[in-house]
Amino acid sequence: MTNVAVTLEIVATEFGSPDVLKAVPTKSRSPGRGEVTIQVRAVGVNHTDYKRYADPSYTVSSGQSTPTFPLRLGVEAAGVVTAVGAEAMGPAGPIVTGDEVIAYRITGAYADTITVSASDVVPKPTKLSWEQASAIMLDGTTAAHALAAVRARPGQTVLVHGATGGAGLSVVQLAVLDGIKIIGTASTKNFEMLRGYGAQPIKYGDGLKERVVEAAPDGIDAAIDLVGTDEAIDVSLALVKDHSRIATIVAAAFDRAKETGIQTIGGASLPGQDNPGIAIRDAARLRMTALAQAGAFDVKVARTLPLAEAAEAHRLLVKGDLGGRIVLIP
Repeated sequence: MTNVAVTLEIVATEFGSPDVLKAVPTKSRSPGRGEVTIQVRAVGVNHTDYKRYADPSYTVSSGQSTPTFPLRLGVEAAGVVTAVGAEAMGPAGPIVTGDEVIAYRITGAYADTITVSASDVVPKPTKLSWEQASAIMLDGTTAAHALAAVRARPGQTVLVHGATGGAGLSVVQLAVLDGIKIIGTASTKNFEMLRGYGAQPIKYGDGLKERVVEAAPDGIDAAIDLVGTDEAIDVSLALVKDHSRIATIVAAAFDRAKETGIQTIGGASLPGQDNPGIAIRDAARLRMTALAQAGAFDVKVARTLPLAEAAEAHRLLVKGDLGGRIVLIP
């Protein structure tokens, strides 16, 4: 009798709160041509994971397909390759059993074992823990895309709304490495952290425009919105002359963006779509791993929880302001 391996996977059973997340047993499969199987060591938790089942309008506003249930969650994970199919070639070269890797952008990362395309697998930097490795790619590639979209250049000044979130800290680090000055909005308790990364922190809230003008008397060249508030959009529009040099990743701000000439990136940048952001993000994967391996890029992990507690992870995610990423451990 043939033994069939069973993997544990977390899925959303319907639209709703994190209570709709359930653990289900799933038969694992052997990798086919160009695929690899990975024993997952850590899974990055992202707002997109939550929004896909919590907000029925999110898929429409972000350009994603309407979800069907049960809905598999998670786009990034880190682990060890346990099996490879023929011609298993990743962006960095051939993949073999035993390789420590990061998988992104994938579907169904909330599992203890995954089988994915080798084209979505890159080597894990030895300088990163499993937790850090599982949370580097979505934020890092989004940051690279945002900076490219607003045409940020060395010597210029970029305003970043929400600079201490995962994507925000990634923008800050990549920009500073490239000689770009960052003014980042944050709560005062996170000012020292931002300064440590080389950014100039500034308090969001009433009077933000005036504080930005004072901090950047020579002007703001571009702005990146990572929070989606009216304040972030209004201040960006007031201070950046060329509105095409403003970008938002927040679906809630996409309607205003279309009305005002602001670029929208993020959820709309999915594989299979005719979008230049896909190529930018793909190219950024190996830069992210190289920077991390060189000790030039950091990933802050605030909380780790067991995979079975994915619902609690999403509740914490919604509360926000954790000062780092949430990671699930199978």
